[in-house]
Amino acid sequence: MSSHVVVGAGPVGSAVARLLAEAGETVRVVTRSGSGPDHPLIERIAADARDARRLSELTRGAAVLYNCANMAYTKWPELWPPVSAALIRAAKENDAVLAITGNLYGYGPQPGGRMTERTPLAATGRKGRVRIAMWEDALASGIRTVEARGSDYVGAGADSIFSAVLIPAIAKGRTAWLPGDPDAPHTWTYVGDMARTLVTLAREERAWGRAWHVPSQPAVSVRELAARYAELTGSPAVRLRRLPRWVMRTAGLAVPMARELAEMDYQFYGPFLLDSQETESAFGLTPTSLDVALLEVGQSSRPTPSRRGSPAAPPTPTAVTPPK
Repeated sequence: MSSHVVVGAGPVGSAVARLLAEAGETVRVVTRSGSGPDHPLIERIAADARDARRLSELTRGAAVLYNCANMAYTKWPELWPPVSAALIRAAKENDAVLAITGNLYGYGPQPGGRMTERTPLAATGRKGRVRIAMWEDALASGIRTVEARGSDYVGAGADSIFSAVLIPAIAKGRTAWLPGDPDAPHTWTYVGDMARTLVTLAREERAWGRAWHVPSQPAVSVRELAARYAELTGSPAVRLRRLPRWVMRTAGLAVPMARELAEMDYQFYGPFLLDSQETESAFGLTPTSLDVALLEVGQSSRPTPSRRGSPAAPPTPTAVTPPK
């Protein structure tokens, strides 16, 4: 019997599992492949999270069930509902707390780009509506649940515009074509802070029944983040060029990934500001320095930049991965 069950072994799921195991808790990590961190207190199980019966069996006796899974970006409306329903059922049948790894998609575009825990869920896009439905279904089910919402991740293994666009450009000594405004202020959430927030909220009864924002450092632009990364890692300063907004929108007529990215492009063509003051005040959590996150990226990426790189062509829509 495991005290905690973590569904998903990506950067967040792995960080949650390690954090719990290092505190002496027993953890069961559930993925389709049976992957997960290597630790004596971590049991790795291969199972399909859409199988509600199997997931309920695997959650038996657990105090907390963590949803740290992610779905193919172009198939959220098809893939998320059965997984979310299975997680809710597993939590309900085992009287476990369901701790959900959330994001900011449910808010949709906001005036000035600022979002607090009290900002209404007003998204009208496909992915935003999926996240709203997941949260509302969890609340309506009567289970004990909580959601931690973070912005675009930075840190080892994090999949974001930073890792997908900037790191490859730095490694090749080429220009980075950014699908957004490189000077727009943007909040970045450290993967480790997401894990710590999830674990903290799952243990706190006063946190249940609502969503909280992950403590994150003040917003900085992609240009500022890239410059700091170069300074910390000794990498050459990357050249940034703004990809015209119409490129992804036009490509989206034929390329599914481009269509999904275009739907969410407001996050990078204007300010995108997460306010986490309420969470920080309520639970005494503080954000980790972005320097720590960037050094993790540098250590895991180990770029080998070319001395004489030439500007690369703008990325094809399929080459740019989603923020999460």
